[in-house]
Amino acid sequence: MADQVLVGAESLAPSTRNAGDWRKGYALRLLITDALALIWVVFGVQILWLGLDTRVSTREQFGPHTNISYSLISLLIVVLWVAALGLFDTRSARTIGTGSAEYTRVVNASFRLFGLIAIAAFLLKIDLARGYILIALPVGTLVLLAIRWMWRQWLHVQRELGAYSSRVLLVGSGASVAQTANELINQPDAGYRVVGACLSPGSSAAPLSEHAVPVVGTLDDVAGAMASVAADTLIITSSDELPNDRVRRISWGLQPGRQHLVVAPSIIDVGGPRIHTRPVAGLPLMHVETPRYEGAKLAAKRAFDLVLAGVLVLVLSPALLAIALAVRVDSRGTILFKQERIGLNGRTFRMLKFRSMVPDAEARLATLRGEAHDKGNVVLFKMKNDPRITRVGRVLRRYSLDELPQLFNVLGGSMSLVGPRPSLERELTQYEEHTHRRFLVKPGITGLWQVSGRSNLTWEESVRLDLYYVENWSMTGDLTILWRTVKAVFGRDGAY
Repeated sequence: MADQVLVGAESLAPSTRNAGDWRKGYALRLLITDALALIWVVFGVQILWLGLDTRVSTREQFGPHTNISYSLISLLIVVLWVAALGLFDTRSARTIGTGSAEYTRVVNASFRLFGLIAIAAFLLKIDLARGYILIALPVGTLVLLAIRWMWRQWLHVQRELGAYSSRVLLVGSGASVAQTANELINQPDAGYRVVGACLSPGSSAAPLSEHAVPVVGTLDDVAGAMASVAADTLIITSSDELPNDRVRRISWGLQPGRQHLVVAPSIIDVGGPRIHTRPVAGLPLMHVETPRYEGAKLAAKRAFDLVLAGVLVLVLSPALLAIALAVRVDSRGTILFKQERIGLNGRTFRMLKFRSMVPDAEARLATLRGEAHDKGNVVLFKMKNDPRITRVGRVLRRYSLDELPQLFNVLGGSMSLVGPRPSLERELTQYEEHTHRRFLVKPGITGLWQVSGRSNLTWEESVRLDLYYVENWSMTGDLTILWRTVKAVFGRDGAY
């Protein structure tokens, strides 16, 4: 099996750089920029609010009053803040680069630190200026998040080039290795660069050729295979051929601190917040919480929808009026296009959009379906140059401005700002049974489907993204999708 190398020998050359160097170097960069940012924010707030030489007095407790320089307090806050970010593991290689965990930990570390500072000031009877604290905390947190976001963009570019990533050797059956390789290769931002595979006896290496993944051995050659491709991470993609004792022996052969073992479970598309590990009697049990669609989270989502949609309607009202006038002047017909869609729990609702097509667009759809369309997929009909789209409509679709009236659907409760794509009734006959889980939440103006390729995705990819959202939605995830929507709107890819 070891001779089934599917790429050139240069891909197998061991790395000359310690695999852990990039982790330590990147963490050091984060440490330095965190410290510089906090010095600028905390001391800046002090100077603007209080001045440089201001002192704070302690109330009499165990002795006479003591005057403490605010500069000393600011320095102490900066040191403690930087230390808190480290204690909350915000610079860990397992946290940075992808997902919302890094940002969540930064926020948690910041607010918990200031909670402790407030408690300490109360117990020690130190009269800290409230404005100083109330400005430094949010400003410092926002600056930290902005810096982390900028570092993440730089890291994504490096990972696209194959750097700053774990070098991964996949171990398991041919099918499971191919599936895992496909997911990791399609998401280089995650920081896992697949450099080789060891397959179980009788497994076919053919699917791996599509991704140029070399097969460098069998299950008996794991240690040598890791050395040959300079891998620092071993991912077991299936354990049917690997009994517990064998996995344990493989883990014993890894270099402590430099080589890592990852076991990929058979369940996929589960968000991080739903996963909890719990070692019981030596068994690393993974608990997967079932999704819930009620309670405080749902109330918070509804409140967020109402507030943000209301603000957007007020702010964008001049633009809404201008677009309505442009649609009216450009072509005959109604300003708004109203269409029956399927929403929460399978109930129908009337979705609003600015009309971007000629009035008889629906009637002409049957004729166009008979022609070869160059975009969309087997269920969603899309054409890059659809003749039914008006001149104004083409501009509206280019920037997704035709979707703005759906803000009123959100205010009315039939839609959410973020959710699965609103389904057409005619599509239901082509849905598989599991696809109906998308109706457990309200459809959204935007969602994972819209920010991950839109009309360029296959139907299977669209369904998978919608179901992933339904199973794993959270307020943090919604904020991330809204931010990605802004970038997707100004990108041409997939907007037809």
